[in-house]
Amino acid sequence: QARTRMTPHLEALRAELGHVLRQAADGDFEVIDLIASHDLALPHLQALAATEQVHVSFTFAGSSEALRALLDGRCRLAGFHAPRLPEGSRVFAKALRPLLHPGRHKLIGSHSRWQGLMYRRERAEPPTLQAIADGALRFANRQPGSGTRLLLEHLLQAASLDAGAIAGFDDVVEHTHVAVAAAVASGAADVGLGIEAAAR
Repeated sequence: QARTRMTPHLEALRAELGHVLRQAADGDFEVIDLIASHDLALPHLQALAATEQVHVSFTFAGSSEALRALLDGRCRLAGFHAPRLPEGSRVFAKALRPLLHPGRHKLIGSHSRWQGLMYRRERAEPPTLQAIADGALRFANRQPGSGTRLLLEHLLQAASLDAGAIAGFDDVVEHTHVAVAAAVASGAADVGLGIEAAAR
């Protein structure tokens, strides 16, 4: 049953990949390798670039991993995200600053997005960081090094809360915002941190 349900989707994906590879093989197309933190806008970037005869080949990775790949020369562009924090953040500075080299790298701000706690609508009260840190809620986390994981660590540190008490902190780990939203929607977790688009 699963194979029957998935076959049309796999065939559509195979056709799409074939189309992209044919475009990439065309001498008029420039191919740019992008390793980036997961964002639902990336397919739109790929489509927009194609109208300019540029093929963007992207791979999802956490913010830290994407910047490390750029530093190592494994890609030409790295996508990462970090919040605008007036007081700064030791968490983000420690994770990302060593991977960015002024003069060698150019920063291009592309877009902003809203992130927050995702939870099922039937909850009587919105969850709080304190309730999560108390272990009262099962948490769907992002992988280490992702910008969202760094944001969570920053928020916990700023509130003097212990990550070790969070139920699911290291057990339910997802690699995309959509996967976190699905874990919450399915009941595998009560709450997760992610972007508004995935929550919707």
